[in-house]
Amino acid sequence: MSECTHDCSTCAENCSQRKSFKQDGNKHSRIKKVIGVVSGKGGVGKSMVTSLLAVSMQRLGFKTAILDADITGPSIPQAFGIHDKAFSTELGILPLQSQGGTKVMSINLLLEEETDPVVWRGPVIAGAVKQFWTDVVWQDVDFMFVDMPPGTGDVPLTVFQSLPLDGIVVVTTPPQLVEMIVGKAVKMAEIMHVPVLVLVENMSYFLCPNCQQRHSVFGESHVEDFAQANGISAVCKMPINPQLATLCDNGEIENADVDLDEIVDTLCRLVK
Repeated sequence: MSECTHDCSTCAENCSQRKSFKQDGNKHSRIKKVIGVVSGKGGVGKSMVTSLLAVSMQRLGFKTAILDADITGPSIPQAFGIHDKAFSTELGILPLQSQGGTKVMSINLLLEEETDPVVWRGPVIAGAVKQFWTDVVWQDVDFMFVDMPPGTGDVPLTVFQSLPLDGIVVVTTPPQLVEMIVGKAVKMAEIMHVPVLVLVENMSYFLCPNCQQRHSVFGESHVEDFAQANGISAVCKMPINPQLATLCDNGEIENADVDLDEIVDTLCRLVK
């Protein structure tokens, strides 16, 4: 065996020096599946996709939760219309629950004012994400979705190393530049031995309400080629839908009517 570098991502699985950074959840939490939602860059609709996934699985009868790991840019509470403050008991921090039943924990639920900025360095932010896993009393959850900040920095690395991820959903948009950047997130998942379950291309096309034809506003899609090149079997294309942005702004994402069959089918297979 080669000399240990103490970088466990480079070790073989049977390395005697290999360390596990997985964190135990709160002893009152029982979470069956943990799904990360990632992107290579911001502005691709990652938080919206996270919200829609939780809503879709909740409608199927699963108990869902969202851990908002995007500490400096939290948007999940706004999408669900949650503006109350979380509080603690002797058991731990209690998440808030949406009208549809999805449990949510976000830094915005702990700030004095929602508009207060979080001016923290990376290690402190990563520590807060760990606490959302270890200190929050999630109770019974079938699917927890972790809304990560874009990129491959401290927080995504913390989530990959500390949480027992069953897989990730990668969100992108049609431009090739974005696909190049999201490729970094896919390769990070490979390094961390976490499977990519679905590749979601948001804003893939615009469906004209008059002629019913699809228009590639942001250029032709190459998502299938990207998925095939990276061994991703499931692809979901989401059209440009201004109504979704309005629903998020109004805290009414649970009223959305969106077809996410490709993702939902993939997630359901995890529990069979």
